[in-house]
This record gives sequence, structure tokens and C-alpha cells, in this order.
Amino acid sequence: MNRPQQFPPGWNEDRIRQVLAHYEDQTEEEQAAEIEEAFEEEGTTLISVPTELVPEVRALILRGQRA
Repeated sequence: MNRPQQFPPGWNEDRIRQVLAHYEDQTEEEQAAEIEEAFEEEGTTLISVPTELVPEVRALILRGQRA
């Protein structure tokens, strides 16, 4: 039985297709520039998280946003 696709709040199939197209169409230079910009963005911290902990980190972030 197929369940209807569930999207996060504010997301729909069209938005997901746009995001996929953005990243699929990027050149390697554009990818590198986007990564560099992320490192320089004010008020943002980039951290390395073990893959198996990603679901727990996401849940913590969501709880913090709801508080």
C-alpha cells in the first residue's frame, strides 16, 4: 500500500524538485564556492556529527526550535 508523501512544514514536491535541480546542475566550482560561503556565514556553526547520530541531532534541533 502506498502512503502519500509527507513533506516538512513549508515544503512541497515543487520545492524539493527545485532544490534537487539546483544541486544537480551545479559545477564543481559552484559547489566549492557554496561551501566556502557557508564557512563565512555569520551566526552559523558547522560541526561534524557521526552519521548514526544525525537523527538524534535533528530531533534536538527541532525541539529547540519549538521551545
